[in-house]
Amino acid sequence: MAQIKLDQLAHSYDANPQTDADFALKQIDYEWDDGGAYALLGPSGCGKTTLLNIISGLLTPSRGSIQFDGNDVTHRTPEERNIAQVFQFPVIYDTMTVAQNLEFPLANRGVDSREIRKRVDEMLVTLDLTDKANSRAQRLTADEKQKISLGRGLVRYDVNAILFDEPLTVIDPHMKWQLRTKLKELHDRFGHTMIYVTHDQTEALTFADKVVVMYEGEVVQIGTPEELFERPDHTFVGYFIGSPGMNILPCKVDGAQAIVAGHRVALGGRYHVDDRARIELGIRPEFIRFAKTHEHGLPVWIESVDDVGRHRIAKVRLGDYQLNIIVPEGQELSATDHRIVIDADRCGIYVNDHRATGVTA
Repeated sequence: MAQIKLDQLAHSYDANPQTDADFALKQIDYEWDDGGAYALLGPSGCGKTTLLNIISGLLTPSRGSIQFDGNDVTHRTPEERNIAQVFQFPVIYDTMTVAQNLEFPLANRGVDSREIRKRVDEMLVTLDLTDKANSRAQRLTADEKQKISLGRGLVRYDVNAILFDEPLTVIDPHMKWQLRTKLKELHDRFGHTMIYVTHDQTEALTFADKVVVMYEGEVVQIGTPEELFERPDHTFVGYFIGSPGMNILPCKVDGAQAIVAGHRVALGGRYHVDDRARIELGIRPEFIRFAKTHEHGLPVWIESVDDVGRHRIAKVRLGDYQLNIIVPEGQELSATDHRIVIDADRCGIYVNDHRATGVTA
């Protein structure tokens, strides 16, 4: 395992980049803890795989350096970095059996035959492939082949890091849940530094100790799942994390109040922001409720209500703006006179997409 440090790292696929827009990966400075479990989360084209390939050594960055345990490995190959990488689609030897595929990376490194047998047997059980141990890989299904690919990375105990590039794409939904759980168990057991690329927030939040959220080549926030949900640093994080995502409403700010669609909304602190900037209020659907009969609240009208099982999602309109509200199961909604209450302490004010700091009284 290794501590991985990214020092002023940036990458462009252009030969002569001139502006930030020319960079697929904008500058990042960060230290990945030895033995940590991380996820790189974001939409397609945001720079996740570029960053992963720089860490693995498949790509040399345009700027900056990368260090493993204080040693500069910027120009070293993946083999020299001692990295295991699992790709989106299976990378295995079809003519070998399942067991032989798992043995191969260990035999290549001169591991004792008894130790190889022990690790392979453990991995076959872990991946539920014991009954296929002697089957040729070419006869297996796509998800079974990807399980072998995962096993080839996980069977090695001596790696500095294990990198996963959307490894569960070809796996059926139920098996995805099982393998995510198994990956987490293996991380807890062996303490490998693991970095997992995905565009699926459920995969990221259930696997990682810390999630690196990326947007348009930039790392916009690094935090625990709780931090990303409770306090998004960027409007993209608020919108991308959660189902449904955070409501983002244009507003003006007057001290400890936001003015949204002509209505005043109490905030948890006082804000001093530049009126010339783009100012928005962010509030998650979980932190808005319908007012009780004795409460004033903000006037809205309901456009639709979707039942998703454990709760309902009400789509309401406040002036010209639509927002979502989580309605607890069993709560009745009156046919008329709808008003909502927004939790002041859960509101965020965003200036040009970045969270502003308020001053509490």
